[in-house]
Amino acid sequence: MQEIERKFLIKGNYKPFVKKSVKIKQGYLSSVPEKIVRVRIIGDKAFLTIKGIPNKSGTKRFEWEIEITPDEAEKLLVLCKPEIIEKTRHYIGMGKHTYEIDEFSGDNEGLVIAEIELQAEDEEFEKPAWLGEEVTGNIKFYNSMLIKNPYKKWKK
Repeated sequence: MQEIERKFLIKGNYKPFVKKSVKIKQGYLSSVPEKIVRVRIIGDKAFLTIKGIPNKSGTKRFEWEIEITPDEAEKLLVLCKPEIIEKTRHYIGMGKHTYEIDEFSGDNEGLVIAEIELQAEDEEFEKPAWLGEEVTGNIKFYNSMLIKNPYKKWKK
């Protein structure tokens, strides 16, 4: 199972295009790059996810995910590293793709990142005007790194 995605910062107003939004809470049982183990609650659903190390470009990596109950996820979150990522995910359909816009809160408030999942690394996709600088492969923007070095600590 391979995940292929690209990440971008936001430079404009995307909110008029949002079709759906959901709250997300996630924690990490392991956040070393070779084996990231994440517990995530998305609305009324929950997942346990294992991710491998990304390829050189940062666009592709192994990902395995299984749905668990929200109760199981809450119990696992207690075992996670003390930092928890909280964000609102907004969904925007564009052509045959969906952009997932993560608007972070807490220690990462002010950070907004767009992700798009692709079928191939070189797949073409629409780039709306509100899409900013590409940060694919920049580990500083990985959620698993945001628990270690939150956005509020970055020099702006």
